[in-house]
Amino acid sequence: MNKSELIEKIAAGSGLSKEASKKALDATTKAIVEALAANDKVSLVGFGTFSVNERPAREGINLRTKEKIQIPAKKVAKFKAGAELTDALN
Repeated sequence: MNKSELIEKIAAGSGLSKEASKKALDATTKAIVEALAANDKVSLVGFGTFSVNERPAREGINLRTKEKIQIPAKKVAKFKAGAELTDALN
């Protein structure tokens, strides 16, 4: 499912127009991104939790040249599915 298909599903399920559904989805994703950028967690009860995980710097290997390289530390987004979502899938 891509973004436009998700917008159609939101519009059908909520009774909103496609334009209003797009604005709602964009506002939701923007709020999640801003919270994660501020190093906050976003918990949607029953759905899951978005959080920030820090990966430490590590040593890797360039597969073409077989040289050792340093991979810098970075922050990555993490999602842990909630109980209701997990149950719906199984």
